[in-house]
Amino acid sequence: MDLHLSAPFTIDTWDAVPDPAPAEPGGPATGRVVLVKTYDGEDLTGSATGHALTTQGERGASYVAQERITGALAGRRGSFVLEHGAEMGEGVTTTQWARVVAGSGTAALAGITGSGTVAHELLTLDVVLPD
Repeated sequence: MDLHLSAPFTIDTWDAVPDPAPAEPGGPATGRVVLVKTYDGEDLTGSATGHALTTQGERGASYVAQERITGALAGRRGSFVLEHGAEMGEGVTTTQWARVVAGSGTAALAGITGSGTVAHELLTLDVVLPD
């Protein structure tokens, strides 16, 4: 089954822990985040817990994250791990991406694959679910 989904989410927890300040002046700040989300869309409902690594400076920023989403996708219950990130900055085209981690699906979501984007509290994903 192929499915294109747009799943809104809310960020329930965003606990950021900054890394020590960079040794060189002008270096970007880095940090780690523990996150909790709630998905409440037509095709995806459930919750997620995960971690992100962030970099933010005057001339650019990026993040990479992994979260385990547990709930129902197109009526199938289980979980999968979503990896996503973004990059933006001076002289760099802004990029956003998301993908299902291979082999991470459980229960009725075993074998799930997919890719898309995460932006502005919306997951957009093209997924393939085994028959």
